[in-house]
Formats: sequence, structure tokens, C-alpha cells
Amino acid sequence: MAAIADVRPLGAELERSYQVYVRGRLKFRVKRIVYVAFSLDESVMGFAFPKEERELLVLSEPHKFQLPTASDMRFNWVHAELAALDPTEARELVVDAWRMVVPKKLSGAYDVSHPIGPG
Repeated sequence: MAAIADVRPLGAELERSYQVYVRGRLKFRVKRIVYVAFSLDESVMGFAFPKEERELLVLSEPHKFQLPTASDMRFNWVHAELAALDPTEARELVVDAWRMVVPKKLSGAYDVSHPIGPG
């Protein structure tokens, strides 16, 4: 069972990433692009995810993943129930979302310094 504390350190550790609070909600950004956001009660994590793959993800594990609201379907975005994720899986989703918003050079450098994945 993952919690916000399991992924929060990544918001500061990943290069060019920073944490902000918007209307009481924690979000991780690179520049002005949000790649992870948490619900007010911190039970749901929204994260960047390829549009073309999200329906398959949601169908494969509907107890974990949900499509975003209708107004957010235009974005590369999916929601996950944090309680349904294990901490390692939650961290991997954060890193993969970050990869979507940074240059490949940064993503590659992360792979070199973290050969077995996010800790």
C-alpha cells in the first residue's frame, strides 16, 4: 500500500523537478508542466501517461487505475488509487511521468545513475 510519503522525495530528487501546492494539492512540476498531482485527501495520484496506452492500463487493472475526468481526457493523464499501489510501483509511475516532460538526455542520465530503477 503506497502513500504520498513514498513518492514525495522524488519530487525534489528528480532533475528540474519541484513541488508546489495549488489550492491545497501537492503537485510535481518541471517548469510549468505538472507531471504528478495528488487529490486533496491524498488518496489519488494523477500522473502523466501516454494517451494511446491509458485505456489498456485502466482496463488491465481497474481497481488501481481510472481515466481522468472528461475535461482532462485531452491531456496525457491517468489516475491511480494510492492504496492499491505498492510503494515501488508508485515511484516507478512518478519517474515514468517525469520522463514524459524532460529531455531524453536527462532521462538517460537518470538511468545511468539508477540502474535498478527508482529506489
